[in-house]
Amino acid sequence: MPVVNIQITKGATKAQKAELVKDVTKSLQRVLGKKPEYTHVVIQEIDDENWGFAGQLTDEWKLSRGEGY
Repeated sequence: MPVVNIQITKGATKAQKAELVKDVTKSLQRVLGKKPEYTHVVIQEIDDENWGFAGQLTDEWKLSRGEGY
């Protein structure tokens, strides 16, 4: 039983997450022959303030690039 854990920062739509689940499941079936009915995909959404990138918290990194919220 494959279990795939995808960690992303918050902001993806439900449709985008559904597409990820569909694509990952299809890839496991195509590449490894895994049955979709036994494949689990977990999407964890992490707040920007709880994710570090380039030596900074992601919320601070985005602010420094002018991306804001």
